[in-house]
Parts: sequence; C-alpha cells; structure tokens
Amino acid sequence: MTSSALTPAGLLADALRADPGRPLITFYDDATGERVELSVATFANWVAKTANLLQDGLGAEPGDRVALLLPAHWQTAVWLLAAFSTGVVAVPGGDPADADLVVSGPDTLAEAESCGGERMALALRPLGGRFPQPPRGFADYAVEVPSQGDRFVPYVPVGPDDPALELPGGEVLTGGEVVVRARSEADVLELSPGSRLLSGLPYDGWNGLAAGLLAPLAAESSVVLCRHLDQLPADGLARRKDAERVTHTAVPDAG
Repeated sequence: MTSSALTPAGLLADALRADPGRPLITFYDDATGERVELSVATFANWVAKTANLLQDGLGAEPGDRVALLLPAHWQTAVWLLAAFSTGVVAVPGGDPADADLVVSGPDTLAEAESCGGERMALALRPLGGRFPQPPRGFADYAVEVPSQGDRFVPYVPVGPDDPALELPGGEVLTGGEVVVRARSEADVLELSPGSRLLSGLPYDGWNGLAAGLLAPLAAESSVVLCRHLDQLPADGLARRKDAERVTHTAVPDAG
C-alpha cells in the first residue's frame, strides 16, 4: 500500500507498519571496509533514540536549527529523520555559528566549536563506536544515545507546514515539501517498491539527500549508501551491484 504520509516522519512510520523487517539502508565505507545493514525497524529505533536525545537530552525545540557537519553515512540519515521528527530544522553543512546546536563528525570538530549551543560529536567508527578519547567541549553520541527511549513522541506535534530542511544556499523546505520532492525524485529515478538504489553522492545538497535516503524511503525501496566509493577497486562497483541486487545507481560524475 502506497504511503499517504504528509511528513518525513510519517513516511518512516508507514514503512514501519508495512514491513519492519525489510532492508532500508545498507551502508558501506570503502576506507574502513565497514558494512552495516539496517532494516526499517532498526533504523526507526535509532531515529527514536536520537529524537529523544534531541528533545530531552539537548533541549532542542521545534524551529531550532541543527547544523549537520556529517558525510553521507547511516548515522547522518538517522539524525536527519530525528530532526524531522522533533520539528528541528536540519541544516546539512550549515554554519555552526548560526545554528542552535551542531552535530559534527571527527573531521569537522574545530569548525563545530563556533556553535554557541549544544555540541554533539560522532566518531563515525564501525558499528557506531565511541571516540577513544571524548572530544573536549562535545558530547559523544555513542555514549549518550544508548540509554534513550525506544519510542518517541514529540512534545509539540510536527506538521507538514513546519520548516524541516534548510538546503545549501538557504532554501528552507517544510516537511510537506520534503515529502513532495522526495516522491518526485523517486519518480525521476524510476524507483518502485523493492528497488535497490546505490548512491555514492554526498549529503551536501538535495540530490545526495534524495538519492541517499529520502527518495528510497518515499518509494518503499532501499538504498545502498556508499562512502569513499573512490577507494573501491575498479571492478568492485560491478561486484557490489551484483551482490546487493542493485537496480538503480546514483554516483558522482567521473572527472
């Protein structure tokens, strides 16, 4: 049954009701050899825990802006949906100095220090591991998230007209607009239920966010999300497509 959800969180909720065990994100990091597969249920559990962390642990409120200084990664996808679920505006690659809080990977900690609000750091280690030494001035996501609740209810309902995503350049999309664009992108990519889209695009703009998460979610399909795809051997991409039963591909243009 096709989802009639009006918000990104609604898309995830419909997917959870329809088939919680189906794969949603299969993540590869070709710099470390990591492979992680998340079913809809597992992904939704991470989103619920992270949304509770945002709402209760970090005190974020609807309309607050969270700068996401993160690569295309399964944990970044979790943070996007957690922000959408709480009414916090996700700002991928945003200026931390202009944000209410910041979520940073290990390579952008110095930049993230300019945020005057709460600061969260992700080690982006295999299996969601924590930092060997917690970065000074930051909370470690891998330490903070496990104790959060497995179910999430926002204090204030989040509707389709609420701001949800600020794209590079400053364009702000409501939750409803994110869903409409995600469905449109799924049509352009010719995704359908059961499709497997391999994406090597960064999460630095709409195309990467759509291919790497939002369009597959809207189309009841799944994504094979690849980081450091340029480090894959020449014949590795073809073998991965075969092994993962990939039906569609979105990768950076050569050169």
